Amino acid sequence: MLDNLTHHRTIYVNPDYNDVAEFMETLPERFEAGEGEVIYKGRNEIRLMKWGEHNLVVKSFTKPYIINRIAYGILRGSKAKRSYLNALSFLSIGVGSPQPVAYMDVRDGILLDKSYYVSLMSPCPYVYEDLFSTQAEHCEAVCREIGRITAILHNNGFAHKDYGRRNILFKIQEDGKAYLEIVDLNRMTIGKIGFRDGCQNFERLPATPQMQRWMAEEYAAGRGFDADECYKLIVDFRKKDKGTEEI
Repeated sequence: MLDNLTHHRTIYVNPDYNDVAEFMETLPERFEAGEGEVIYKGRNEIRLMKWGEHNLVVKSFTKPYIINRIAYGILRGSKAKRSYLNALSFLSIGVGSPQPVAYMDVRDGILLDKSYYVSLMSPCPYVYEDLFSTQAEHCEAVCREIGRITAILHNNGFAHKDYGRRNILFKIQEDGKAYLEIVDLNRMTIGKIGFRDGCQNFERLPATPQMQRWMAEEYAAGRGFDADECYKLIVDFRKKDKGTEEI
């Protein structure tokens, strides 16, 4: 806690990427100068930035509301820190996420002002929603892998709170199997994930009944659940959320 109170900037760099330390020292100034390619801009901003041989994805989290500025500045980890730590946890249990490189917290006194999370650029060229257009032929492989990976996450006590169409990246390997990477890791439920809660975690993924069946089969196999019951719950939770979409 003393470190949080006395330092204007807290920077942590993954030991595997110590060559990025100099980049991190000037990251806020680089953002202010407009360096890098903007790939998303909303409440938060994501840029692709180059440093040496590294293609870096930098997510800048906007200034939190006042209560969270106090909490994140003194008591809790920032969204950037949580993203970094969750990425390490995912990788440790065999779930893909872009390689975590570093994070920075910037404070104004004891209040968190902004934070930055840095990862390597993902090797996955597609996102889940591409299954509805250019990547439809790979639908079964991706859906089954989503079911399998989600089971691993839930068995290890992780449930992504924004498990949606833009946060699951994929590529198809030479053997025809799908490789996934999960992003946007700052919001996570951590703890025991039960049967109903686990099935509800699929609710933000638009899918046809067949896609949901593939996910349910792999998810149930990974958790020792009944596939038909999983399928019914996944369908019901999705309908309550936004309805079913087709490719």
